[in-house]
Parts: sequence; C-alpha cells; structure tokens
Amino acid sequence: MRIRLILVGLFAPFILATASAQSLQFTNPPALGSPATYTHVVRAGKTLYIAGQVAAGSDGKVVGPAMADQVKQVLANLKTALASQGGEVQHIAKINIYVTDMDAFRAADAAKVRADFFGTHKPASTLVQVVRLASPDYKVEIEAIAVLP
Repeated sequence: MRIRLILVGLFAPFILATASAQSLQFTNPPALGSPATYTHVVRAGKTLYIAGQVAAGSDGKVVGPAMADQVKQVLANLKTALASQGGEVQHIAKINIYVTDMDAFRAADAAKVRADFFGTHKPASTLVQVVRLASPDYKVEIEAIAVLP
C-alpha cells in the first residue's frame, strides 16, 4: 500500500501537467470578428487550430469577385489568426483549401499570391473543389493547423 502511494505521489505532477497542457483556449482576433457559432482560433498547448478563413475584410465585406483578390484576403486573415497567438507562416503544418472553381484557383495570378505567401515553406495541403461555401460570394476558404515553437 505504501509503495502504491509513493508511486501515485511521484506521478501526480506528470498527470496534472498533461491535463493542464490539454486545456483549450478560444480566441477571436478583433480584426476577424466574433462569429456566433464558432471560434477563429483554438489553442491546445502549442498547437493552433484555425477555422476556415474567407475573403471578408475586417469590415465583414467580401473583398471582390476575383479569385486572386480573395486568396490574398484569405491569407491575410490566416496571418492575423496566427499572429494573435504569436505564430507565423512557417509554423503552419497543414492547410485544407476549399474552392468553388479549381481552374481559377490554379490560374497564375492566384497561384502567385499563394506562392508569395508561403515562400519556401510547404505545409501539408489538401485542395478540394466544392459546390458552394458559406456565402455564394466566397470562392475560397482555407483552414490551418499550426504548431508554435
């Protein structure tokens, strides 16, 4: 019995540390607004889960109909979400991209926006064409998982 108590006492700090490291922090950076049904950034330890970002500016309005313009705004929103937790582009481990027009997303102007944003950093990526996003005005949505140092 005494050995069991000693073992429990030795491992208790590790169990508590693991439990506290898994607590979730929910953040809506002011520039991204405060959605009623989800959170823009959820942090679990050093891992960030970033909700799908769309082409709405800080005023909530869609930036424009061109895919390249929307990609640029989506990536700016993603950068804002990262920065709210001290993160940067190179901390992104995985992205999921949803587009309503694969050809427009792969066009040179939109591809350049993405290439300029990521540079030599190449996160794991999934690209899916969908019929529609949350608003018919949205052409692209990108969600991300990032790991802070």
